[in-house]
Amino acid sequence: MGNLTGKTAVVTGGSRGIGRAIVERLGHDGATVVFSYQARGDDAAAVEKSVPGSRAVRVDLAAADAVGTLFDGVDELDILVCNAAEHFTPTPVADVTDDDYDRIMGVNARSVFFSMRHAARHMRDGGRIITLSTMNTRQPAPGAAVYMGSKGAIEQFGRALMYELGPRGITVNSVSPGATDTELLRTTNSPEQLRTLDAYTPLGRVGQPADVADVVAFLAGPDGRWITGQNLRASGGLFG
Repeated sequence: MGNLTGKTAVVTGGSRGIGRAIVERLGHDGATVVFSYQARGDDAAAVEKSVPGSRAVRVDLAAADAVGTLFDGVDELDILVCNAAEHFTPTPVADVTDDDYDRIMGVNARSVFFSMRHAARHMRDGGRIITLSTMNTRQPAPGAAVYMGSKGAIEQFGRALMYELGPRGITVNSVSPGATDTELLRTTNSPEQLRTLDAYTPLGRVGQPADVADVVAFLAGPDGRWITGQNLRASGGLFG
């Protein structure tokens, strides 16, 4: 039996990429996992098949009632992993539309805040809250202002929440992946750019989703009990 047997986890954006790897790892460690997806029902069904006892919930995290839908039927909560994110096409601030801003902040910040609020009200003592941030909050990039702002916001949410929930033994942390071999990375970078990322990473390769999931699992498990308020950079050393 794994070290998370008897625990219930909720993971947002769990049908592919890093999110899928997190669902698979937490399930392997014994947790019962509820995960959200937005559109890819076939991918979500494949995850349910590969992780016994897992359950997929279709929800648009930008919607006003998203968090209520996500947690409907979750009677006990021990682990919350906010992984889902609205990514972006690099856009100068002058060209960002109202809809762009609302969508990115709605998924990346608003839904995380209200998921944290739900956890603050309903999570069992000794629980774990983990958000997925980005190396861009350390290594700024032009055209990424709204995305960076949304991720910076969730880091700050956690820094306040750790004090509020610490007396109950609940830890609150972020994980910031570096370049990770996902569909998004492959479709937004040329083979030459990917080789450059390999060269710039001290460990000599881009990350795999499982590399990030292992860090999340450490924070979610009993060995992470003394770590809170931190942003762990799961980057293979990229950007120092």
